[in-house]
Amino acid sequence: MRAVYAEHFNTEDPLAGLTVGTQPESAPRSGLRRVRVRASALNHHDLFSLRGIGLKEDSLPMILGCDAAGVDDDGNEVIVHSVISTDQWRGDETLDPRRSLLSESLPGTMADVVWVPERNLVPKPPELSFEEAACLPTSWLTAYRMLFSVAPAAPGSTVLVQGAGGGVATALISLASASGYRVWVTSRSADKQKLAVELGASQVFDDGERLPERVDVVFDSVGEATWSHSLKSLRPGGAVVTCGATSGPAPSAELNRVFFLQLKVLGSTMGTRQELGRLAQFLVGTGVRPRIDSVWPLEDAHEGFRRMLDGSVFGKVVFTHQA
Repeated sequence: MRAVYAEHFNTEDPLAGLTVGTQPESAPRSGLRRVRVRASALNHHDLFSLRGIGLKEDSLPMILGCDAAGVDDDGNEVIVHSVISTDQWRGDETLDPRRSLLSESLPGTMADVVWVPERNLVPKPPELSFEEAACLPTSWLTAYRMLFSVAPAAPGSTVLVQGAGGGVATALISLASASGYRVWVTSRSADKQKLAVELGASQVFDDGERLPERVDVVFDSVGEATWSHSLKSLRPGGAVVTCGATSGPAPSAELNRVFFLQLKVLGSTMGTRQELGRLAQFLVGTGVRPRIDSVWPLEDAHEGFRRMLDGSVFGKVVFTHQA
């Protein structure tokens, strides 16, 4: 079957290890269901994998991809939830200390076929296209959990989203503005600031710019480059919700500011399959749809990966698979 996979690791040039070719289809295993993938989506996790982060040499070649929507062997249109919990785990999958993601312990979604635990299949609403549904399982689910399950601020509050272009950031802007939050956004790109306003941001600012007032919650997936600004932007008692550190870990936690202003630092990772189902229904009910940066045939995956590596992406990069 056709597949996009990591053949070897390269920390300096991750695309050097990216191969578009063929891989054997996994043999059926008890408890796993086959999904014929119709669309998959790209995440920073895939670039991390190509750098050898989260994968071991003996797992190569590994089919990449956490996100997919497709059709199971019974003809059901499904969204694939990418958090793989252990068989004995019950409850919130993200709290399982032995959890993994597709493309780590099991081959990923950038292939004609993916095998996943049956519990990881969520019905795809007919109102969502396969391309839209494929955007949801990682970045959009992460944003949904950050906003509705982790952040302490209610609609009507002012929130700041650090960075305007990535999948999590664009999802946060769309979800929060549709839910009645006042959304502020930072970006160093004037073009991305303009696009953020189109998604629903009420104000945009340059990176590190002093805000006209302090906010209730900051959503930060950037890390080192924005951490100090995130803490300085919070009102006393406010919270920063972090889901990643794409620019590197924060060099200082600035604990004096945290305890003196009684700030909260809240971590958030992915989401549950129940949250994924609610996210899909939220999109149906509100009309909100993922911002798609570009759509590529699976065989042109290098082009999509290059856009993410270059930092030119605004929204999600999606790959289409043959029906």
